[in-house]
Amino acid sequence: MREFGYERATAVEEAVRAAADGARFLGGGTNLVDLMKLGVETPERLIDVTRLPGGVEELPCGGLRIGAAVKNNALAQDPRVRMQYPVLSQALLAGASGQLRNLATVGGNLLQRTRCLYFMDVTKPCNKREPGAGCSAREGVDENLAILGWSEACVATHPSDMAVALTALDAVVVTHERRIPLVDFHRLPGDEPERDTVLEPGELIVAVELPPVEGRSAYRKVRERASFAFALVSVAAVLRVEDGTISDVRIALGGVAHKPWRATRAEEALRGGPATPERFAAAAEAELAEARPLSGNAYKVPLARNTIRRVLGELA
Repeated sequence: MREFGYERATAVEEAVRAAADGARFLGGGTNLVDLMKLGVETPERLIDVTRLPGGVEELPCGGLRIGAAVKNNALAQDPRVRMQYPVLSQALLAGASGQLRNLATVGGNLLQRTRCLYFMDVTKPCNKREPGAGCSAREGVDENLAILGWSEACVATHPSDMAVALTALDAVVVTHERRIPLVDFHRLPGDEPERDTVLEPGELIVAVELPPVEGRSAYRKVRERASFAFALVSVAAVLRVEDGTISDVRIALGGVAHKPWRATRAEEALRGGPATPERFAAAAEAELAEARPLSGNAYKVPLARNTIRRVLGELA
């Protein structure tokens, strides 16, 4: 690993000032430090922000404000999260082992980078790691990569489970400068796959806010093995049914795109209609109609379709 400087911040203003010269923020380090060991990330200085103030607080509107430094395990076990936002608690518990959840922070989880084999291997060309180098995955191993929203420059997927749940919950990311709806926080690759989010250099996440939720919610993750692994496909859903009619629904998919994928076509097909298996199947078909599987991952289309149907059916 390349040598780097280290500084610990105890206030937001202090952290932002310290990062003005291009330093990187460090949360639990469960992703960033691994990438530094591989030579994928080579920051000259790290600003430790795990001591910044902020826990889990109730908002006047009835929602929650979650500090960026809150550990994943603490958030998953918080009684308010478990009762009001089970989809979030389930996603966090599905995301990693207890040891990792005790280190990983909410802000760091949102900033996870792809686990694409070619991004992680500095001997292979990768547009995300080195813009203009090319995308090795396009002609390589692509079984776990994107089927939606990919570009000629990048077919990688976003790895976070938590971010998928937050997308379905209409969460808002709060930085020291602005508020960003979670659905707009992560980017599709386009011709700039090196940019995972809309954050500007030195912009610090300080909290995530959740609005109140009416209805039931759940998270389902499909992976290659029962132990902790990244999602092949995951579904986070919030469903409200009144007298057999769907009055509100929010669905997000993981493992299928460069960002957590908000299933707006499926939502539009469901709202105001009956909560029936046939309706759920038609909505899933509508969402996946524009999927573009790669040579080795066409299986993700029926897998996503069936998982959407299963989750909605259980919630209904």
